[in-house]
Parts: sequence; C-alpha cells; structure tokens
Amino acid sequence: MFAKTGLRVLRAHNMRVFRTYATPAMDKTLLDASKTLHDASKKPYDANKKTLVLLGTGWGTTTILKNLDTHNFNVVVVSPRNYFLFTPLLPSCTVGTTESRSIMEPIRHIVGRRGKDMRFIEAECTDIDVAAKQLTLTRTLDPTAHTHIKYDHLVVGVGGTYNTFGTPGVEQHACFLKEINDASKIRRRLKDAIEKASFGDVAPEERDRLLHVVVVGGGPTGVEFAGEMHDLVTEDLAKWVPSLSRHIKITLVEALPNVLPSFDKRLVKYTEYMFAKNGIQLRTNTRVHSVGDRTLRVSTNGVESDVPYGTIVWAAGIRARQFAHTLRAKVPDVQTSARGLIIDDYLRVQGTQDIWALGDCTV
Repeated sequence: MFAKTGLRVLRAHNMRVFRTYATPAMDKTLLDASKTLHDASKKPYDANKKTLVLLGTGWGTTTILKNLDTHNFNVVVVSPRNYFLFTPLLPSCTVGTTESRSIMEPIRHIVGRRGKDMRFIEAECTDIDVAAKQLTLTRTLDPTAHTHIKYDHLVVGVGGTYNTFGTPGVEQHACFLKEINDASKIRRRLKDAIEKASFGDVAPEERDRLLHVVVVGGGPTGVEFAGEMHDLVTEDLAKWVPSLSRHIKITLVEALPNVLPSFDKRLVKYTEYMFAKNGIQLRTNTRVHSVGDRTLRVSTNGVESDVPYGTIVWAAGIRARQFAHTLRAKVPDVQTSARGLIIDDYLRVQGTQDIWALGDCTV
C-alpha cells in the first residue's frame, strides 16, 4: 500500500522482521488462545530451581523466552497483555490494510510450540520489594485484587507508553498508536468523521474540519500512518465516497526541522519529496501547545495559530512505563535518570542485585 507514498523502505524492513511470526497458524491464534498448546501453568513448582520472573510480553521478553532453556528455572511471565504484538504494523491496522489478528500471537502459543515450560500471570506489576525479592501484582481483570510473588532473578521488559510531554488536552482528545485497541479507536474515529461530513446540511467549514487528519510526530510511526492514511483516501475512499475524498486533508506536525531524524538523510529527503507530491502537508519546526475538542494550538517559528481537525493521532514519542519509575525510586541514589532505568553493558539494573532490564523502559 506504500507504492504511492514512497515509504516502501520502512515497510520492507518491517515485513522482513515479521516473517518470523507470520506462520500459517497465526490466522487462528486468537481462536486458540483459550486452548493453549502447552499449559505449563499446571506444572508443579520445583523448589530445586530458581524462579525467573519476566515482566512484559514485548520484543525483549519474547526473544528471551524463545531462546531460554526453561527447564533450568521456574519461569513466570507477568503482563497485562497475554499476547505478543507486532507494533510496526499497527499503522496498517488503522486503515484495514492488515487485520489485527495477523499481528497478535498468544504468548503461550509462542512458548508452547517450542515445548517449553512457563507460567503466565495476566496482571500488571505495580510494586517491588527489592530486599525481600517480592513483586506486587494487580490483576488485569480485577484491579482491586492483588497478588504477591517471589523471584530469584527478575527481567524488566515492560516497555514504554505514549509521551504527551504534559501538553494539555492530549489525553482527552487525541488518539494514540501503541496498542491494538488504539488502532481500532482510530478506525472508528475516521469512520465517524466521514459519516458526519456526508450529511448535506453540513457547512463547508465544518466538513473540512471533520475531514482533516492531523498526525503529531514525525518519527516512523507518524510517517507511516500518514502514508497509510493517504493510500486509504486515494485507493478506497475515492471509490466509496468520491464526493468527500477530495476534501480529506492530511497534515503531519513535527517539532524538529525534519521528519525521521534518526534515519538516513536520503530517506528523509525522499519522504519529504513524496509527501509534497502526494499532497500531505508537512509542518516542521511546529510545536503543539494544547489540544481542544475541535482545534489544536500550535506555533511555527514562534507564530501561533489554531488548526481545526476531525481526527488527531499523537505519535510524538514514548516514555518508560510506571513500573520503571517505581523501581527507580527504590534506589534513587543510583537511578538518577527520569527517562528510565539505568543499566550496564550486561543489562543489569544499576544499584540492584539479580535484576535486569531491556527495551524502552531503559536509557
């Protein structure tokens, strides 16, 4: 779908990585989630083995599980999400290019098909007693219920969440693109905006507002979503709602001088060229000061203005999840970075014993 936006480089990289997970069995993994191939949670606890607890079911912990000899430990995985999510393809789910189930795989399926042992707990780790090596868990399906478990070794891979940078109104009015539910929310928001704009008594100014999609953040997620949105308009909506498709406008807002700051400059220039060619407005050096229910307040090179919108997607960056800061608070003299956990060259959390961390929760 990126043929017209010129972003095949990003997409090709994502698909090369995804081949590891794109198995024929994936189409039915959600149906099989309740009938796991290997119910290791029923295996007895072995007092002769040390307990290894892994927090999270993202890239880091899933890679560890795939390569770990689980017969040497009592392996416990704790996460509020009982599946692995292939996040690079989330932008495709927002417009229907990729089905949600195609980028989700139950963690028990990943471990079980390799004949490994694991106990999974669907909960969020909310506190830790470093001295006693004890974790406090809040159950996902019953937030009022708490569980305590012991560990000998702990791997923190809780990942990151969206970062609003304290911008007023973002939490209340913006859509994010971090979890599978976010993709569904964006799809519903787009559909509702188009249906509202289709009524004949809607004023032109209100129609243009409803059909204006604003993307905040010029990283890979924001750029890829803008490209997917453009292709949805030109390839699908032009056929379904031709009278409205020509009024749909896409704007990408980036605070830095250019998009994709961590990528090769040739790709940056190519992306900017294709955005201009395909009519995607790019506003660099533009900061968002606040987000209202119908407009957002921005400043470009010091000049402030209001931008009407119908759908806003916030992809301006991530921050470590709360548990990383909870662990930081246990050793404040060593963990001095507000961005996440400080680790050494061996992924050990500095200031602690038998605790490792990896991924977006670290610095």
